[in-house]
Amino acid sequence: MQTARFGPAGETKGIPMTETVTYTIPGMTCDHCEAAVREELVAVEGVESVEVDLKTKLVSVTGEALDEEALRAAIVEAGYEAS
Repeated sequence: MQTARFGPAGETKGIPMTETVTYTIPGMTCDHCEAAVREELVAVEGVESVEVDLKTKLVSVTGEALDEEALRAAIVEAGYEAS
């Protein structure tokens, strides 16, 4: 059993905080695009899940202690730009 510990101003200590970051990737048009972006993003430390919607061109990344610079670099590595 994990117990919450509270620090100054009531913030929790020792409990991972999950966050979600969403990007628009206009260049995604097909299943291959989706797979390429997903593959690069899931390899980034802290990423727990990646949801891709080709219709809206949105990618949502959920995880702990996400590094936005690393996420954007992964998207570039897949061959796309994020906004």
